[in-house]
This record gives sequence, C-alpha cells and structure tokens, in this order.
Amino acid sequence: MPVYIALLRAVNVGGTSALPMAELKAICEGLGFTDVKTYIQSGNVVFRSDEKETAAEKKLDEALGRKMGKPPGVMVRSRKELGDIVANAPFPDAKPSFLLVYFLPEKAPSDALEKMVAPDGEEAKLATREIYVHYPNGSGRSKLKLPALKSGTSRNLNTVRKLAEMAADMEDGD
Repeated sequence: MPVYIALLRAVNVGGTSALPMAELKAICEGLGFTDVKTYIQSGNVVFRSDEKETAAEKKLDEALGRKMGKPPGVMVRSRKELGDIVANAPFPDAKPSFLLVYFLPEKAPSDALEKMVAPDGEEAKLATREIYVHYPNGSGRSKLKLPALKSGTSRNLNTVRKLAEMAADMEDGD
C-alpha cells in the first residue's frame, strides 16, 4: 500500500486555524488511511492509502473543510517524491532551517520566479510542484515577495527530511 505525506496549508499552532494533531490523525483514520503518524503541530501527516495521490488529497482536504469551516489546502506527495525533493535540494551551503520548500497544489508556471523581489539576498529555485527558497537571514523578517508562493505551504529542509525519513521507515516496515 503506498505511503503518502500530506502537508496542510494554513494550519497553525495557535489562532483560528489551530488543529490538534490528534484530531488530524483521527480524521485521517476515519477516511480509511492506515499507519497514520503526525509530525509537529503544523499540519504534517504520513499515512498509507490504497487511493491515488490526488484522490487522497481531495478526500483529506474536503474532510478538513467540514471540520474547520473551509478546506485549508492539502498538498500530498508520495514517499518517492519527498525523497527526491530532499535529494535535489539546491543551495548546499544553506542552513537547513533557512532553506524552505514551498509545496504547491500544482506545477509551478515556468515564469514563477520572474516577479520575485528579494531585498535580503533570498534565492529561489523552481522544481516541479515545489519552489525552494533560501533565506540567508532567516524567513522571519524577510521582505521577500514572490506571488507564486501564495497558494502553497512551506516546510524547512529539516522538517522535509524528517517527513521523508518517517515515510521511508514506514515503507521499509512492509
């Protein structure tokens, strides 16, 4: 059974979009997903499903929409895709916590980086359904403007590596 990683958009530790990870796990299990494991309080879940990636993504987004009042936006990737995202990460000298991977709901347009305004020396690289952004001074105070990121959700490289590891461990446990 395939292993998937779901990354939820607009789910925060506090505030109006708070979703306890125990509830996220219960929702996933209620959808028939198995071996469900969450990681940190920012909307990351690893699971197995017989569904196709797009079907699992849609089911989870709709279920969360019913729970939260509106669908948050869910990006699902396969274990292999996430492994490739880690393996192909650019900016090898960047601190992993300063390199964010923005997961997008669909393929980024080829001109996605043309409107980038990077006043603090931020660098970006386009992948298929992801955009990597290196924030040399951290992302917290960055004034980066990149419209293509708006529909996505980001995780730093440390988190992406951990999720890829969790997914690989789950798959190896077959």
